[in-house]
Amino acid sequence: MEDYLSLSGIQHIAFCERQWALIHIEQQWIENLLTIEGHHLHEKVDDPFNVENKNNNNIIILRAVSVISNKLGLYGRADVVELIRIENNDANNSIKIKDRNGWWKVVPVEYKRGKPKSNKCDEVQLCAQAICLEEMYNINIAWGWLYYGKIRHRFGIEFNGELRRMVKDYAIRMHKLFDERKTPGPIFNKQCQLCSLRELCLPEALSNSPSVSKYLKEFLYQ
Repeated sequence: MEDYLSLSGIQHIAFCERQWALIHIEQQWIENLLTIEGHHLHEKVDDPFNVENKNNNNIIILRAVSVISNKLGLYGRADVVELIRIENNDANNSIKIKDRNGWWKVVPVEYKRGKPKSNKCDEVQLCAQAICLEEMYNINIAWGWLYYGKIRHRFGIEFNGELRRMVKDYAIRMHKLFDERKTPGPIFNKQCQLCSLRELCLPEALSNSPSVSKYLKEFLYQ
């Protein structure tokens, strides 16, 4: 597993490359109210031994499911995977389950504490989970769910070509930065206001400060 990176990091790098590097390369992390609320929400679903049956046993709910992709070089856990019973195999989009009749569609579900975002950070994390499950079970997964705790509602996400390309590009970027042990410089914007690493990152100060080379040129040749 030495060459594999944490799947959860794909949401971090989609939000900010520097945040991802501070967490996954420099191993730095600071809790704030948002991350604590997020952990509390996940505690309710992160029980791999809790298997739930719904809708007259036509839906099986698995929690904290371990996933991995050799192609992406990522591993992690899916908050919830729903197995939905159908009568016939839908173009290799479903699996068989021991001691269960019919075929079962595989649908990943990711839980978030807040509300839908204007960017695709949450979507790429969910899509990455789906790609892992596809590779593990040799199936195709067309869509999944994002559940938001603040509004207590979930949204269907289609795993289209654009979203899949984004996942692959982010995975490549993560591996490149990790191999180089490189932490990108800060770029201050409105997203920084809610970042738990703001005090470590210092985006306001460092993004506005002159580079060392520029400082030396000005100092030596003034």
